[in-house]
Parts: sequence; C-alpha cells; structure tokens
Amino acid sequence: MSKGSTLFILLGLFLAGGVYSFWQQKQSKSLIALLAIGSVMALVTGLLQL
Repeated sequence: MSKGSTLFILLGLFLAGGVYSFWQQKQSKSLIALLAIGSVMALVTGLLQL
C-alpha cells in the first residue's frame, strides 16, 4: 500500500464520519450530499491506487 492510497482512504473515512455526524445534527441535505460525494470520491481514488 502506498502512502497516497492510505491518505485518500483515511480522508474518505474522515469525511464519511462527517456525513454521519451532520446527519445526526440534522444539517442541510445539500451539505451532507457534498460531503458524501467527496467521501466516495476519496475512497474510490484510494482503492484504485492500491
């Protein structure tokens, strides 16, 4: 595993935690969607670099 892929996977997991937290706080749906898209993109990038 390269350092870049590890960082992208960790970033994706961090953003996914933010999505969960914002969902619990009942934040705006557009903000949650933006974080979710960023999380998925970071996770996919990290997994494709493996």
